[in-house]
This record gives sequence, structure tokens and C-alpha cells, in this order.
Amino acid sequence: MGLTIKDIAQMAGVSQATVSKVINNYKGISEETKNKVMTVINDMGYAPNFSARSLATKKSNLIGLIYAGRINVDMTHPYFNEVISTFKKNIGLLGYDILMFSNEHFLQDQGSYLARCKHFNVDGCLIIAGEEVEDATFELAESGFPCIGIDIELKGPNASYVMTDNVSLSRKVVEHFYLNSHRKIGFIGGMRESVISNLRLKGFKDAMNQFDLEIKDDWVQFGDFQEESGYLAMKRMLELEDVPEAVFAASDLMALGALKAVREAGLQVPTDLSVVGCDDIPACRYSDPKLTTVKQDKEKSVSYLRIC
Repeated sequence: MGLTIKDIAQMAGVSQATVSKVINNYKGISEETKNKVMTVINDMGYAPNFSARSLATKKSNLIGLIYAGRINVDMTHPYFNEVISTFKKNIGLLGYDILMFSNEHFLQDQGSYLARCKHFNVDGCLIIAGEEVEDATFELAESGFPCIGIDIELKGPNASYVMTDNVSLSRKVVEHFYLNSHRKIGFIGGMRESVISNLRLKGFKDAMNQFDLEIKDDWVQFGDFQEESGYLAMKRMLELEDVPEAVFAASDLMALGALKAVREAGLQVPTDLSVVGCDDIPACRYSDPKLTTVKQDKEKSVSYLRIC
């Protein structure tokens, strides 16, 4: 059986409360008493129980990780994977660990993220947003619990979020096409109800209007941010009598699918048709041809996150 605080207290000749205060760096303990307790702890190789220490300090040094939404967000998503890897590295340097919440059964019983956070005593939450986000996500932010959203606007006394300027992003892509003499430009978005996709579509339309370029309905297609949907959207465009000269896909995965459709049609990128994606995932460097993409700086975005 492992040592307890009671055992350490008896060996050091102090109270259990004193041992707890020394372990948790409370003030008001003399150096002599601290040294006496720490000598016993070091000699006996005692490690305080995590749960007991958490209760004593009211801090767990755990950050909850929530993949919110029913669609298009999980551990396999290349963009969010890079965000989480960078986040893990940064909070690790601050002495924090990550506790990942599963929402598979949770989606069926409409459980509460807030209740989970309190149960596990996490110090804050990072929320990665997909599509069809649960009401419980906004309940958590509005409750005052410290949380930060990625690609989701959270409102609450201790909530904040990090989101790319998606409108400006799309405008710059259209400007890039325009400066490279492309006038017939198409767009492949995510799902029609997607907040991120609609922001990118808005930027696309704003820039097209700014340059007095025609927006053809058939050149605006929708997918689900995944590769297969980009492939099918590009095929639909290529079957038209009038084909665009350039296409902006609202995600790299859809752009990679679009490249496949272009190759199958016997065309070449960028000679016959230009394609630009968004996210700068690693796969872009290995596609044939290499995919032109809009870089979203995952490390820089994570540097804006604050541990609440």
C-alpha cells in the first residue's frame, strides 16, 4: 500500500494539514517545517494523489478538449490535428495536460459539457467546431466556464475564440486569380449551411463584384469539405459547356479532389485550369501538381490562446 499524507505527517511530526500546505505551496509555513516535511517526502519517494491535490488547490492542470458538432470534425482532420498538436506542445510547457471528451454517446442523450467539466475539474476547455454544433457547447461558454473556440464564435464572460478572417481570405484568392489574368472563376464551398463556408463564399462574391466579374450559378458548387465532395463538384463544373478558368476550393481536401477530377478529364493544372485550396495541410506538398493553397498559421493562431 502506498504512503498517505497521514503517514508523512507522523514521520515528520507535523499535522496532516501542514503536510498538505507544504505540498501545495501554501504560504505561512516556516522554512524549517517545509524542509522537515520535504525531507521525508523525498526520502520515502512519496507522490501526492492527483485527485487529492486537485481538491486542495482547486486546480487540476487539465484542459478539456471538445470536438463539437455532428459533422466534419474529428481527430483525423489534418488541419485541426495540427492545431491540437501545437496547442498540446504549448500548454505542456505550462504544466498542463489534455483531457479529451467523447461526444459519441453524449449526442444521443443531450448531456451537458458543463457538467462534465465540473465532474473532471478541468481548468478550461478548448473547443474545436464542426458543423451542427450542440447547444451544450454554447451553454458551456455562456456559463462563465473558461473556454476558447476554434472556428466558432463563443460568447461568455470567460470565453474567447480564434477564427481566420474568412471573408478577407477569399477576397485575396480572387485577387490572385485576377492578377494572373483569370476572369472566369468558380468556387467550391462546404455545406450550404456551414458558417465558415458561407463566410468564404461571401468574400468570393464580394471580390468578384469588386472586379466586375460574372458570378455564374453553375460555377458555385457545394461539398462537405472532404476530398470526394470536391472531386464531384469539380466534375459537375467540367461537364458544363462553359468551363471556368480557375477554381477556389474552400478546403485543401476538396481542392485535392478537384485536382483528381481535372486529371481524369485529360486537363492539366495550371496550364488548362488553376485550382487553389485553403488550409495548407501537409498533403498539398505531395500532390501532383503541388497544390496552391492559402496558409492558415496554426502555430500563430494557438499563440493567441490564453489559459483561463
